Amino acid sequence: MAITSANQLELLQTAEAVAREKMIDPSLVIEAMEESLARAAKSRYGSELDIHVSIDRKTGRATFTRVRTVVDEELLENEKAELTVEQAKVYFKPPRDGRDEYWMRDGQRIDPATAGAPQIGDTFYESVPPVDMGRIAAQSAKQVILQKVREAERDRQFEEFKDRAGTIINGVVKREEYGNVIVDIGRGEGVLRRNEKIGRESYRPNDRIRCYIKDVRRETRGPQIFLSRTAPEFMEELFKMEVPEIYDGIIEIKACARDPGSRAKIAVISYDSSIDPVGACVGMRGSRVQAVVNELQGEKIDIIPWNEDAPTFLVNALQPAEVTKVVLDEDAERIEVVVPEDQLSLAIGRRGQNVRLASQLTGLDIDILTEEEESQRRQAEFAERTQMFMDALDLDEFFAQLLVAEGFTSLEEVAYVEMEELLVIDGVDEGTAEELQARARDYIDEQNRKALEKAKELGVEQSLVDFEGLTPQMLVVLAEDGIKTLEDFATCADWELAGGWTTVDGERVKDDGLLEKFDVSLEEAQNMVMTARLQLGWVTIEELEAQAAAEAEAAAAEAEGEATEEAGA
Repeated sequence: MAITSANQLELLQTAEAVAREKMIDPSLVIEAMEESLARAAKSRYGSELDIHVSIDRKTGRATFTRVRTVVDEELLENEKAELTVEQAKVYFKPPRDGRDEYWMRDGQRIDPATAGAPQIGDTFYESVPPVDMGRIAAQSAKQVILQKVREAERDRQFEEFKDRAGTIINGVVKREEYGNVIVDIGRGEGVLRRNEKIGRESYRPNDRIRCYIKDVRRETRGPQIFLSRTAPEFMEELFKMEVPEIYDGIIEIKACARDPGSRAKIAVISYDSSIDPVGACVGMRGSRVQAVVNELQGEKIDIIPWNEDAPTFLVNALQPAEVTKVVLDEDAERIEVVVPEDQLSLAIGRRGQNVRLASQLTGLDIDILTEEEESQRRQAEFAERTQMFMDALDLDEFFAQLLVAEGFTSLEEVAYVEMEELLVIDGVDEGTAEELQARARDYIDEQNRKALEKAKELGVEQSLVDFEGLTPQMLVVLAEDGIKTLEDFATCADWELAGGWTTVDGERVKDDGLLEKFDVSLEEAQNMVMTARLQLGWVTIEELEAQAAAEAEAAAAEAEGEATEEAGA
C-alpha cells in the first residue's frame, strides 16, 4: 500500500477500499494516512519539527504544515517547534508573498495586523513542500496505516459486542484449537472454551451453533468474546425465547441451577394469578420445555414454583423427593431436611446431583437426614443434656430428664430464668425451684472462678479481664489463641470471633470463630471490637458516626439505583 504524492486521488480510493473491507469509518483510515505522512515528513525535515498533514476529503490533496508554539523564554526546550515572544515578533506580520502562513490564538485564526503583539500560547502555521516517499518511507507509512486500521477494527468490534454480553448469539464453527471452539459470529470471532461446552459436545467446521455471550473484554491482542453453553443464564435466555410470558415480564425466572448436559432446576414465579408459571414454561404437551431440552443436548429440566418462604421453596426444590420436616438456620444459611428412609436416595440424587442443584437454587447449605438418623441425634442430645444437669446440679436421672423435656438446654437458663418457668414442671414447688437455681448459680460461679484463674495463668492482662462482654471462659479461649491484651482484642476482625461463611470456587466454606461456641453473633462481635478500639482511642465516636452515615447513604443510593433500573426495565 505504498503512497506517493504523484497520485493524490489514490489516497481517497485506498481509504475507501480499506474502510469497506474492514467495515470501519473511512475518516479513521485517512487520519492514519495523515499520521504516516507526518512521520515521513519528520524523517525528511527533522524529527524535532512539529509537522501536521491534512488530506482534503474531496480532492485527496495532502497539505504539509509546520507548527511552532510561543512559550515562555525560560521554558523553551525545542527551538525547532517553539518560539519565544521576541522570536515570534519576526513572524508576527501578514503572510509573505507566495507563502501559506497564518497565526492561531485560542483556537481562532487571527490577523497579526490587528492582534497586537504575540502572546504565549499562540501558534504559527507555515506550509512546507510535500514529501516524495521513497520505498522505506512508504513501507513505514503502510505499517502505520495497517496498525491504525487494526486498532479501529478492534474498537469497532468491542463497541459492537460489549452491549451484547448477556444475550444469545448464533454463529458458525470455524475451527477447534486445543479443545476450544472458535466461532464466527459475524463481525468478530468468539471463543467457546472446553469447560463451557455441554458434556462431550464436538463440533466440525461450518456447524451452526447457538451460544451465550458470557463476557467481552478489551485486551492488547483485540477484543476477546467469551461464549458459553453451560452458564445458567444460557438456559434462562432460551426460556425467554420460547416462553412469551417470560419475555413480557408476566413470569420471572427467580433462580436457575444446572449440571450441564445432565439435569437442571429452574424456579419461576407468575405476577398474574390467572397464569400458572410452571404450566406456561412446560407448554402444550411439553413443547416449550422440550425445545430448550433439545438445544441443551437432552438436559432434564425441573421447573419449580418460587416461594419467598425458604423452607417451602426448598421442599419444592427437592422434588421429586418427599420431605418430612425442615429446620432453617438463617444465621448460618444452612437448612436441615428430614426425609423418610425410602426417600433418602431420591432426595440426594445420583452422585448428590439433586441436593446439589437444590442447594445452588436456594443458596443454602443442605443437610439431609433420615427420620431414624434425626431420632438418634435427638436422643443423643437428650442424653448429653441430661447427664450435664445430673453432674452439675447433683440431680437424679428422672429429674434431669424433666428439665431437658421442658426445653432447658443450659445451666444459665436454669440459674437465671423466671421462677414461674420452673414451677410449671411437675413436682417442682417454690422451695425446689430456689434450690435448683442456687445450685446452678454456685456451679456457674465456681466454673467462672476456675476459668478466670486459668486465663490469668495464661497471661491475660487485667485490661481484657475488665472488658465488658467477655466471660472467663471466653478469656481462656482467647488466651489460648494468643489474644491476651485489650490491644490484641481490638485488632481482631468480627468474623474471627463470631465465625462466618466464605465462598471458595463456588462452594461455601465454614470459617470457625473463636467465640462461636458461646453463641456470639457477628453483630455482637463487631460491637465489642469497636468498643475496644474506642477505649484505646484508636477511633472516635464522631468517626464511627460519620462512617455509619456514609454506609447508610451508599446503601440508600444503591437501593435507589436498583429501583430506577427496575422501573426502566
